[in-house]
Amino acid sequence: MLDRQPVLEGEHFRLRPLSPDDWDALFAVASDPLIWEQHPAHDRWQEPVFRAFFDDALANRGALVAVDRVSGAVIGSSRYQGLEEDDGGSVEIGWTFLARRCWGGRYNHEMKRLMLAHALASVAECRFLVGETNLRSRRALERIGAVLTDRREDRVMADGAVIPHLTYVVTRAGFATGPLAG
Repeated sequence: MLDRQPVLEGEHFRLRPLSPDDWDALFAVASDPLIWEQHPAHDRWQEPVFRAFFDDALANRGALVAVDRVSGAVIGSSRYQGLEEDDGGSVEIGWTFLARRCWGGRYNHEMKRLMLAHALASVAECRFLVGETNLRSRRALERIGAVLTDRREDRVMADGAVIPHLTYVVTRAGFATGPLAG
């Protein structure tokens, strides 16, 4: 059984379960409009929209907050969701965002490596859903070895807009031989 709220230690940060006490620090990071510029929920930097996102993350009990190992500052979050136990198991990794100072690959690669290694010890594949027009996130997924599938899903955003999402996957074998291996 996959523990969806582990503590995962990396070189640059620590992932730990999200708690209600993380609101102020996480919203301080999320309140940067440029983080959400290409995201389907481009208004997530606004307090009421982020509050709904934060509350949903707490309710689904799969969210992790990233804490910088040197400064102790919250730098972002991600989550496991949608655990499917048939056919070897599958879990979605997503809702990831990082402070802009952490952009450029190293932090995202480390976060995904930690989360994938943890999940793939229990499930056969990890899914990533990304807005079809979110080119920044699509490129980031391709750089970590995620493979685009033919699966599509329409997701309803907080404002009621229906946004087409693409599904990328990383399997155990793909992870073991991909860019995040070792």
